[in-house]
Amino acid sequence: MVRWAAFCCVLVPVVLLVYGTSLGGAAGTALGLAAVTAACRVLLRRSERGLRAERHSRS
Repeated sequence: MVRWAAFCCVLVPVVLLVYGTSLGGAAGTALGLAAVTAACRVLLRRSERGLRAERHSRS
């Protein structure tokens, strides 16, 4: 899932440039998408660790 998000972080700015958005706007979009992707990755890992710890404590 994170790989698709990283792919989109590259693809979306390229598409924006093709359709005439400024370089600064496309770069800002890329940075914003990268930040959201990184935050989601951190939250996903925390969630997975929590689930593992919960399963371990039940056993």
